[in-house]
Order: sequence, then C-alpha cells, then structure tokens
Amino acid sequence: MAEQRGVAGFLARRIAYQAIVLVGVALLVHVLILLSADPARALLPPTTPPEAVEAFRRAQGWDRPLPVQFAAFLARAVQGDLGTSIRFGRPALDVVLERVPATLALGLAGLVVAVAIALPLGSLAALRRGTWVDGAVRGFAVVGASVPGFVLGQVLVLVVAVALRALPVSGGGSIAHLVLPGFVVGVASTPGLIRILRASLLEVYSRDYIRTAFAKGLSARAVLLRHALRNAAIPVVTFLAFDIAGLLSGVIIVERVFAYPGMGQLAVQAISSRDLPVIQAVVFVTALTIVTTNLLLDVVYARLDPRIRVPR
Repeated sequence: MAEQRGVAGFLARRIAYQAIVLVGVALLVHVLILLSADPARALLPPTTPPEAVEAFRRAQGWDRPLPVQFAAFLARAVQGDLGTSIRFGRPALDVVLERVPATLALGLAGLVVAVAIALPLGSLAALRRGTWVDGAVRGFAVVGASVPGFVLGQVLVLVVAVALRALPVSGGGSIAHLVLPGFVVGVASTPGLIRILRASLLEVYSRDYIRTAFAKGLSARAVLLRHALRNAAIPVVTFLAFDIAGLLSGVIIVERVFAYPGMGQLAVQAISSRDLPVIQAVVFVTALTIVTTNLLLDVVYARLDPRIRVPR
C-alpha cells in the first residue's frame, strides 16, 4: 500500500510539473507570434482596407490586453480549438494531428536505430577499455557527432536512393520510406548515447558486486546482461529524456530533406505561408509530445531506481 501511494504521489508531481511546462510553452508561443507579426495582417489579404483589418482585429479580441488574450486562448486550447488554418481552411489542430503518426513513426525509427547502434558499441567499448576497439568506437562517436544531419541525408539520397535506387528518396506511407530518414535521425543521437553508456558501464564495472560476479566465473556477456546493464541504464534513460527535444528537432530537418509528410514538413510550409494557427498548433503538439515522452521516461527511471519516488 505504501509503495502504491509512493508511485501515485510521484506520478501526480510529475504530471503537475508537465502541466506547468505546457502552460509556459503556450504563453511563450502566443507572445512570440503576437510580437513577430500582426495576426490580423497575416490572416487577411494584403489588399484589405485598414478599417476592415481593425474590425477583424477587434472581432478576434487581439485589441485586448495580453493576459486577457492568453486566458481566452487557453480556454479554447483546452477544448481543442487552436484556430483555423489559413492554407487548408480547417481546424489547425486537426491538420497537425493528421501528421503526428508519421512524425512519431520517424522519431521511433530514429530511437531504434540509435539504441541498436549505441548498445553494442558502447558495451564493447566499456568491455575493451583502453584497447584499439575502445579507441575505434570513441572515434566513430566523434565523427558521428561532427556530421550534420542534413549533410548525411543528402549523401544517402545521392548514394542509396539515386545511384543504387535501393530505397525511395522521398514521401512516406511504408517502412521503406522510413529507412533513410530514420537512420539519419538515429545517427544524430548515437554518439552521445555511446559515450553515456560507455561511461556508465565503466562506473558499474568498478563496483564490488561486478567483481564478485566475475570471480564466480560468469562470462562477460552474462555479467553485462544480468548485472551491469540495468544499473547502467539509469544515466542512459536520463540522456534520452533530455534528448527527446533534440530528436524531434532533427526530425524536422530530416523531414525537409526527404520530403517526408510529417509535422516538420508541415511546419516549414506553414512558416512559408504565414499560417499562424498551424505554426502555433505544431509547437503546442510538439511540446505535448515532449512532455508526455518525458513523463513516460520518468516512470521508467523511477522503475529502475525506486529511490527517485521518495518525496524530496
């Protein structure tokens, strides 16, 4: 019973923190949009008379004080109303939500690629510390961190998609369309994940219970899988929690390179056409995705280390 209360309290605190973050993001986006341009001028045709622009501004409530505007925006946002898209003539939130599955699939593909590369390489570097293998893995991490995602994407497009014609160069809708952009997104997170996992495993391997496991005759693979990885996973989960925002930022760039039909591509198009409601909806949905993912990672983090659930 006490354990259940501890978990419930931990989740309640995290949800409250995430709600505060969402409100802060909504306020920041709302203020930046108002400061970047006159919404009335952006939404109406350039030939609209000044009197009509002013009447439209009053009708939308943009002539009221900022706190009143923001309170009205929050009241509409809670009901799922983030405005109407200028380009599509439909609710902006509906337009964005149609692209969410594609972006989440790409982000998940990138995460799978990052873990699939970093887990064996980081573990191997820790097990072979100080050898040429360790040096090669760390060199790979440095090179990987130095190559911009859009450069790697263009190279893959030219080599794999254009020269070899092995995979589609643009679009979405199938697993084949996810391979190249997912690889580019994953490679961007791989170097940091390798370094964190290697450092964490080295710290775990220095503990007495690991030396005891080796002294009992367990193989390096058995020690890694049974004892080391779980304890080494805590800093890795922390890194992933902080990397979610960067991962989604990389997804936006990669979607542009591969013309992938996700939120990133939609955001670029909305900025080009000054579709302010869609821009606002993209930022809001992205923030919601990040805080939700961080909440899930907090739960995983607390599962790995129950001490985190203790009230502070």
